[in-house]
Amino acid sequence: MGKKLKGKDLINLGFPKNNSINIALGQINRYRKKEKKERILEEAKQVLLEPEKYKGNAIWGKVAEGLVKPVEVQFHKLRNTRAPFSIYGENEIDDIAKYQLYDALKLPIAVQGALMPDAHAGYGLPIGGVLATDNAVIPYGVGVDIGCRMCLTVYPVKASYLKGKQHQLENILSEHTKFGMYETHKVKHDHEIFERTEFKDIPLLKRLRMKAYNQLGTSGGGNHFVEFGIVDVTDENNEFGLPIGEYVGLLSHSGSRGLGANIAKHYTYLAKKQCPLPKNVQHLAWLDLDTHDGQEYWLAMNLAGDYAKACHDNIHKRVGKLLGAKAIAKIENHHNFAWKEQINGQELIVHRKGATPANKGELGIIPGSMTAPGYIVRGLGNTDSLHSASHGAGRKHSRKACKEKFTKSDIKHQLNMNGVSLIGGGIDEAPMAYKSIKKVMANQQELVEVLGTFTPKIVRMDK
Repeated sequence: MGKKLKGKDLINLGFPKNNSINIALGQINRYRKKEKKERILEEAKQVLLEPEKYKGNAIWGKVAEGLVKPVEVQFHKLRNTRAPFSIYGENEIDDIAKYQLYDALKLPIAVQGALMPDAHAGYGLPIGGVLATDNAVIPYGVGVDIGCRMCLTVYPVKASYLKGKQHQLENILSEHTKFGMYETHKVKHDHEIFERTEFKDIPLLKRLRMKAYNQLGTSGGGNHFVEFGIVDVTDENNEFGLPIGEYVGLLSHSGSRGLGANIAKHYTYLAKKQCPLPKNVQHLAWLDLDTHDGQEYWLAMNLAGDYAKACHDNIHKRVGKLLGAKAIAKIENHHNFAWKEQINGQELIVHRKGATPANKGELGIIPGSMTAPGYIVRGLGNTDSLHSASHGAGRKHSRKACKEKFTKSDIKHQLNMNGVSLIGGGIDEAPMAYKSIKKVMANQQELVEVLGTFTPKIVRMDK
């Protein structure tokens, strides 16, 4: 841009002397810096004349909103009473996680909440927290790893194959899965997700598209994994028509990588600016879904969720090809996301932060730890839990506590006892870091029914 555009230039065009000028300058400086001042002023004039026309526009939509119906920035107090809620497995959940839910239930937008039996403290909403709100989305209620999910593929291969071909399978996971911040696949695969209009229309996503392309099919760090194991189908009335018995399965756990993290950071910043809250709950700042930013976050969040699914599809495609077997069943779903759902006849925004959707008949997979089975489940559609279940066993010890408490030889002992081979994985992901999955499952019998189990045998994690 030649000469720098100033607020005075917009006032001379006829812009009202209000926040719409700051919004316009902010958008222009962020996304249109290199363009000619005259051209931008020409566009700004059109927006001023017909703001309705520019609603939803990637650059000018926010300016148009500032002219037609500005977002009210007001300090929100918490209510004195909590919205109704249910807690499952209360005795196994630490008090901090409960108090985090109690605070969230006092938000003016909160309608109903629930805490799953694997719950533990997080940022904003606790991990294992479910919150239904009225026409508002909380970026930190979804979390940083948008669309973090589980995906299980079942193959028509006998379980004994895992023992006989252990070395080859370890090599497949070592060489064809990528973990950590910077590892990417040398051979890139294309995917239709990169043609999505959100990548062209939303300036933030436009900037992140290349990063997302490079990270497709990778798994990040922390508790993310890709593992081979034994699928034991125990319910003969399963949706896949599989006979009762044991099969080889591939289970992956990861999310939307840098794409989701950047979306979370950007829109949390906007939410905190638009929705000032008391200090102890500022992480729960929300975006009204009737605003430009609320709509934009919703689109970006859904794109990140679809991208997370694309990453899992890519992982399973790569590994399945090397396994040389065609999948006979696939079970997958997000556990860090927000959905529009009907609850007691009302459309609400249901945030599940570390919780599995368990609508009636919906299938899911709830992992234990690297030495404990995961469970293949069918949702019972329990309204008290907001149609949700746990997303795993849940942590018993924090990452820091694990490093103080356990040694590498402790972990090795546990792995040997359970016949598990581990590639990568730090002390903070020790099997002993997790609660008993059997207890967690016992505490949610009214939320899901069990169709089978998945027992890990060859586990790949970040180093």
